Amino acid sequence: MSDPSLERLANATLLAPFPGATPPRWVLEGLERGMSGVTLFAINGNVPGTGELAELTAALRGHADPLISIDEEGGDVTRLAHDTGSPYPGSAALGALDDPAVTRQVFRSLGAELREVGVNLDFAPSADVNTADDNPIIGTRAFGSDPELVARHVAAAVAGLQEAGVAACAKHFPGHGATSQDSHLEIPTVDADLSLLERRELVPFRAAIDAGVATIMTGHLRVPDLTGDTPATLSHAAVTGLLRGALGYTGPVVTDALDMRAASGAVGIPEASVRALLAGSDLLCLGSKEFEDSVRAIREHIVEAVRQGRLPGERLEEAAARVAGLKAWLATAGSAEIDRAAGLEAARRAVRVTGSPSVSPNPFIIEIQAPSNIAVGPVPWGFGPWAPDVVPVEAGDADSHGLLERAHGRSLVIVVRDAHRYTGHRALVSTLLAARPDAVLVEMGLPVWRPEGVTYVATYGATRANARAAAEAIGLLRPVSGDALT
Repeated sequence: MSDPSLERLANATLLAPFPGATPPRWVLEGLERGMSGVTLFAINGNVPGTGELAELTAALRGHADPLISIDEEGGDVTRLAHDTGSPYPGSAALGALDDPAVTRQVFRSLGAELREVGVNLDFAPSADVNTADDNPIIGTRAFGSDPELVARHVAAAVAGLQEAGVAACAKHFPGHGATSQDSHLEIPTVDADLSLLERRELVPFRAAIDAGVATIMTGHLRVPDLTGDTPATLSHAAVTGLLRGALGYTGPVVTDALDMRAASGAVGIPEASVRALLAGSDLLCLGSKEFEDSVRAIREHIVEAVRQGRLPGERLEEAAARVAGLKAWLATAGSAEIDRAAGLEAARRAVRVTGSPSVSPNPFIIEIQAPSNIAVGPVPWGFGPWAPDVVPVEAGDADSHGLLERAHGRSLVIVVRDAHRYTGHRALVSTLLAARPDAVLVEMGLPVWRPEGVTYVATYGATRANARAAAEAIGLLRPVSGDALT
């Protein structure tokens, strides 16, 4: 195998990031030399607006036929709407609604938005079964905790995205939902034997495969009975043995971002890339900050691994063939119409209300700030766009007496996000409710913690659509049929 052809095969495994809204020369040259594509990140300035994004993707396509990937789940994890919050409810809300036809409709519209700006590979949906309440990385990103429910909505989401001409990517194989660690920071463990894995984690992935999912993403998590201490991304038993062998999946396998500590913290990104390819992955998502020098080092390390005989050249040829098949499918894929009204209507139908949450026209709204995980990022959330008097507070610094004084004579609304995960948040809410039992408590994360006797609204997500639906549910806004968020 000649050096130029070997370098081209190594390039075919790479999904590179880059800074800014204009593709740098090294990216364009890489595409011309066989690099499969790019991954776009809002934190890199790749998505300043839809117009600029469409211009960026057009520039990329002017030099090759690239995969243009993004992490757009349409819920709390959004890149297209990172500055406003998504106009679509997330997976947890769709799972609570449990109408697969609506899930398919929402993901079809989301796919249409992606296709309109030139994105053709979406790292969604999450096929994780969220069985750990304290899961720091999945939570509302999952459709729920029941494997069969998750499976039918994963299949619907895959169908919707791909009807819009965008390749779906079920993640995070073999399932991140039973973990209590964040794989950005450490290697999470799924404490399940193979029998439990089959009955729980693998059910949605089988449904995704049956639905014709275009790609599947590995998770950087270990399952001791399957992978030992090795994360699944780097495990031949997980990727080749289980996913390809037992489950019969034949399409491209994509790694989760290899800059995450769970994948590369011990060995570095170039070596993690080689090990992921050996395990059976075909496309390497490198992370958000692995620019020109890093990409070069990764490519050279892959080439050297082939020369040393550590990595068979046939493995690269196999990966390149799968990627070529994906691109061929995209060349003939269909399209769909954007339907944001479907997103808002789904968010409305997903809201669950206990009690009678009618508030006065000028309520006092306290929002207890919750940290976003790395996957969600700094996306705005809450009632700000819909209410004139919203007070964000940090639970540890809050003056409950002062807040209650400000709320005197007005309806009080307390907004939380995953209150079950934060002792200080629950303590502050309990203090406020003791003085104001007439207050309305709005939970914009998972409704795990629910005080007795309180008027309670659960949105199952913190997107712009979820917040609008909650504002309507408490009487702050009047629902308008056919309305859509812009």
